[in-house]
Amino acid sequence: MTKRTIAEVKSYAAPGHSGCTTMRIHGKEETGAEKFWMGISTFLPGGGAEYGYEDNPFEKVYHILEGQMVVTDKAGNRFVLEKGDTLTILPFEGRTLVNETNMPARMLVVFNYPEEA
Repeated sequence: MTKRTIAEVKSYAAPGHSGCTTMRIHGKEETGAEKFWMGISTFLPGGGAEYGYEDNPFEKVYHILEGQMVVTDKAGNRFVLEKGDTLTILPFEGRTLVNETNMPARMLVVFNYPEEA
């Protein structure tokens, strides 16, 4: 077992993200977790992530801890996520992500690691 406190967590720059702070809580480097990594992203008003991950082989789960985030898929479908809502994004699904409100939003993010050949 590995316990981590929020004081131990370091932020990192997530590619394609703006107006946010991203922190990895668990993963291979942090705790030895081999199947997935987990982090918390805090988005300021107007913050988000541009279209991306179309070539990304990872499953992703977004769970809103507070605030509201809007996720739009490649077909233009909008998913408004509020506190307690969860969205699963399958491998190779592109998306945009934006905080359209005037309040910060926090999101728990879970990504799987790819199967090793």
